[in-house]
Amino acid sequence: MYPEDLKYTSEHEWLRNPGETDGSVRVGITSFAQDALGDIVYVSLPAVGDTIKAGESCGELESTKSVSDIYAPISGEVVAANGSLDATPELVNDDPYGGGWLFEVVPADSGEVDGLLDAAAYEASLDA
Repeated sequence: MYPEDLKYTSEHEWLRNPGETDGSVRVGITSFAQDALGDIVYVSLPAVGDTIKAGESCGELESTKSVSDIYAPISGEVVAANGSLDATPELVNDDPYGGGWLFEVVPADSGEVDGLLDAAAYEASLDA
C-alpha cells in the first residue's frame, strides 16, 4: 500500500528522489492522508525559491471536510511546484504517489532524508 522506494514522515508526507541532477526530492502526501482529508478542492503550495524549514507549515490542502497544513518534511529550497494542482487539485486524491505530487525541494542537509521513516515503519506508525 505504501511504496517501498519512498521515505515518510509522521505527518503523512512522502519524499522521492525524482532522479534530477540537482539533488532535489519530490514531496507529496500519503494515500492515508488524502483518504482522511476527503476530496481535495484547493491546494496552496510554497513558491519556487522559497526556503522551507523541516516541521514548519509550508502550504495548505483544502478539502470538502477541512483545511490541513502541509508540513515541510525537510529543510531546503523549493525548486518546483506542481502547477497541475491549480486546475485539478483532485489529482492529490486520484494519484497521490504520481501526478498528485506537491513540490520539489533541494535538501539543505541530505542527512535529514535518511532520518525519515521507511515504508514499513510508516505503516507501523499508523497502527500504533
